[in-house]
Amino acid sequence: MAVRKNKYEMPEQKPKNRINNFNEVPYGYDEQTAIDEAKRCLQCKNKPCMQGCPVEIDIPGFIKCIADGDFDKAADVIKSKNSLPAVSGRVCPYEEQCEGLCTIKKIGEPVGIGRLERFIADYERKKGVKKPIKKKSTGKKTAIIGSGPAGLTCAGDLAKMGHEVTVFEAFHAPGGVLMYGIPEFRLPKEIVNAEVDYIKKLGVEIKYDVVVGKTISTEELLDEYDSVFIATGAGLPRFLNIPGENLDGVYSANEFLTRINMMKAYKFPEYDTPVKIGEVVATFGAGNVAMDSARTALRLGAKKSYIIYRRSDVEMPARNEEIQHAKEEGIIFKLLTNPIEFKGNDKGYLTQVKCIKMKLGDPDESGRRRPIPIPDSEEIINIDTAIIAIGQSPNPLIPQTMKKLKIQKWGNIETDEDGRTNIPGVFAGGDIATGAATVILAMGAGKRSARAMDEYMKTKIWPIKK
Repeated sequence: MAVRKNKYEMPEQKPKNRINNFNEVPYGYDEQTAIDEAKRCLQCKNKPCMQGCPVEIDIPGFIKCIADGDFDKAADVIKSKNSLPAVSGRVCPYEEQCEGLCTIKKIGEPVGIGRLERFIADYERKKGVKKPIKKKSTGKKTAIIGSGPAGLTCAGDLAKMGHEVTVFEAFHAPGGVLMYGIPEFRLPKEIVNAEVDYIKKLGVEIKYDVVVGKTISTEELLDEYDSVFIATGAGLPRFLNIPGENLDGVYSANEFLTRINMMKAYKFPEYDTPVKIGEVVATFGAGNVAMDSARTALRLGAKKSYIIYRRSDVEMPARNEEIQHAKEEGIIFKLLTNPIEFKGNDKGYLTQVKCIKMKLGDPDESGRRRPIPIPDSEEIINIDTAIIAIGQSPNPLIPQTMKKLKIQKWGNIETDEDGRTNIPGVFAGGDIATGAATVILAMGAGKRSARAMDEYMKTKIWPIKK
């Protein structure tokens, strides 16, 4: 029987409808479509897809269960490795990872691994998540700083190993970037809350409004706990450093999305936390956060929403799916364009951005072609709101307050591949160690560190870093 070359389509909201709401865009597969898509899998003996999975899921194994119609077993296979499948099934860049290595890609589109993972996670949630099985208590206590994807993954795995786990979260709600950094239409809050509930059912305790480095020090945690995992993420926004960046109406993407997500501005006027949005919004950058910001602006009432990016569409770092959704929704892409100055009125409100056209030169250290300004190509664009989405740096609080901790050039904590720092018992992972990266890479870091922490708490052996 010939293998279908293309994925089964994912049904989703029509663009003209979805720009007026914050409901999730894709609807997800139904049972029959999931079975049909699973049957496209060749069940390769060498399992190349698994080489691209940071959380080590038995991908052919759970897909075979779906093809057989055994959705419960598929959920068991996934949950044995991944405690957050509804999250990763939605936001993981699987086209670059597991699906990027799928054998069928040689003749057509890869198996929809991410879509199938999402289907199983949603199926299990609607049916009722099983009470997880935990090992006998080891009597060891561990502290996790931050409840984002790295922290939650590490916490879940350590709890499954029988350790007593406490997560310290600075905000009043769990999830980190999953909760405050990704818009509702891409990752609904109820999904994040359901995943966190599963982690809690494993016995993990989460303490809110605790700012480690201020409320309590990492050293104090080490006095009480057998190990500590730092997963505070990349919460320090980067700016363009151009004139006028302090005008009213200029946001960092971090502030913009956090206000909307954590204070539920997307439910205005039900929640009276409006975010100032004018008729014309410009987002600077072309990663996933930039796409999220530009698409959110439309949903908040902007008549025009720009993506302004200094390179071409080939270099845009956002996922293809997010770029396609943005284009369908009417986002205006101004490529090879770089801002050089924000202008405002006499009351200090943003009114314009001055840009210059660019051309691409030789590749820089990132491997992308370096943008070069074209002389005498300046243009003025009238805007009301600017959103800076050019990346984030590691959260500096713990590195600044824990003086003995070894820090790298850009402010991230230095670790080995399993998250060990230079201080015995202290581990770190996710964006605080690598710089801003993807959710799934942070989850993979949490998983590796959990294994290393388990080993350390059993043996108290600490490798000497050179």
